[in-house]
Amino acid sequence: MSEVEETFKRLLAHKGVIGAIIVSSDGIAVRTSMDNSTTNHYCGLIQQLVAKSRSAVRDLDPSNDLTFLRIRSTRNEIMVAPVDHYFSYINVLASSSVVR
Repeated sequence: MSEVEETFKRLLAHKGVIGAIIVSSDGIAVRTSMDNSTTNHYCGLIQQLVAKSRSAVRDLDPSNDLTFLRIRSTRNEIMVAPVDHYFSYINVLASSSVVR
């Protein structure tokens, strides 16, 4: 089993994880544990947010890059780890499992 598959399964094994997605730089899901409509919804929106966040970080300091993005709402918590310019990991947790 590849390192990517092992990481994907390890993410899904955590308490409260609703799903995980590996997304290409084009916003296409390469691997997902969610249904198609939910996956497409997250992929489209998160890729735009990552691009804008990366741009904001570089505007503040051109030598920096976005390494992790965490968004918490009343319903979910979304964690995005842009691995490189080709792939991102998206992990979605239920808010009831989020430690406050």
